[in-house]
Amino acid sequence: MGNTIAEKIFAAHLRDTPTPENAVLDIDVVMCHEITTPIAINDLMSRGKDRVFDVKRIKAVIDHVTPSKDSKTAIQAKTLREWAQRHRIPDFFDIGENGVCHALFPEKGFIRPGNTVIMGDSHTCTHGAFGAFAAGVGTTDLEVGILKGVCSFRNPETLRVIINGKLGPGVYAKDVILAIIKKLTVNGATDKIIEFTGPVVTAMSMESRMTLCNMAIEAGATCGICMPDQVTAEYLWPFIKSEYLSINGATIDFKKWHSDPDANYAAELIMDITDLPPQATYGFKPDEVKDVTDMTGIKVDQVYIGSCTNGRIEDLREAAGILKGRRLADGVRGVMSPATPKVFMQAMEEGILKIFMDAGFCVTNPTCGACLGMSNGVLAPGEVCASTTNRNFNGRMGKGGMVHLMSPLSATAAAISGVITDPRQFLGQDRVGDKL
Repeated sequence: MGNTIAEKIFAAHLRDTPTPENAVLDIDVVMCHEITTPIAINDLMSRGKDRVFDVKRIKAVIDHVTPSKDSKTAIQAKTLREWAQRHRIPDFFDIGENGVCHALFPEKGFIRPGNTVIMGDSHTCTHGAFGAFAAGVGTTDLEVGILKGVCSFRNPETLRVIINGKLGPGVYAKDVILAIIKKLTVNGATDKIIEFTGPVVTAMSMESRMTLCNMAIEAGATCGICMPDQVTAEYLWPFIKSEYLSINGATIDFKKWHSDPDANYAAELIMDITDLPPQATYGFKPDEVKDVTDMTGIKVDQVYIGSCTNGRIEDLREAAGILKGRRLADGVRGVMSPATPKVFMQAMEEGILKIFMDAGFCVTNPTCGACLGMSNGVLAPGEVCASTTNRNFNGRMGKGGMVHLMSPLSATAAAISGVITDPRQFLGQDRVGDKL
């Protein structure tokens, strides 16, 4: 019997098997940010173990609240900053160079097919889009990873999600993953790896695959993962061109990380998304999802476009495509945060920032702040936000606030209309000025 990609990665990184159910893996990349890592740093220091296993395999960033908004967040940033300086960690991204971790690190070429990746952040599963095993871990596991470069996991079971059909106009990766979570429920993939495959995934960009994998955790999964292919090789080419003669050569080599045709899966979900309309959440759980057409007319107070789910240049282009020449509806606040400095610069050079600002949006520096209700767009009790983020828990963006998750296009349609609206009505319409 063959193996899944997850099983192949586990076998290639196996350090020990303390029990039949558990595997201790060597870790290729340990990622750190200022919210969860300082706890690990302080505990290691208190134990006299202020060391790192390999400075080149540590990647660190200040991203969740940046610049710091108060003394507490300033202390968190200071702890990470001084730790990175103390150990001379080369890949540390401070204010001015920092971006949202799960957008910045892939953009820097830090993730490769077959890698093992950990971070004290639940959306670390994003990096599985590259054919890597990437998982969010707790403080103790993060400490061990920093100190020893290993982490313990249960042996993987994989749930295969086959996505057939073709995306319709106005429908994007965010709509697909929301529909999948609705089918699976928030517990449907607990302790499993979701392997996304099928013609729809094959046709997706790396940015879209990252959106899929980013929200695997919202169905309870440890990791979302895609098969690395030519799309992956083209994205990584600036970083791997010294290792391969051609992109085609890299693509062929990446196939060693593909699941075997006779691999065994714990479960399988087959979806045809040809007729899938835009999706949005309606309650306080990521599996509470409806067609946007069933939510038309719900008033919004704020629209947020950004985050590690949908703050990349592809997302901003989608939004700007229907925003150009239009303005925010009366009474609606718009906040847009490009996910990284590179995305910010691209959006500026392409005129996208001007489109958002002309429409009345507040364009901020790259940050996670609003997504977890810490800065840059916190809601007041009773307020409603149409958001491109990944989590809609009660109080997530502010105590008493309601967050409706949706694609950048759907969020922009809500910004223009003042209510949740089917974004497809704006496609192909004439707008003031030239087309983007």
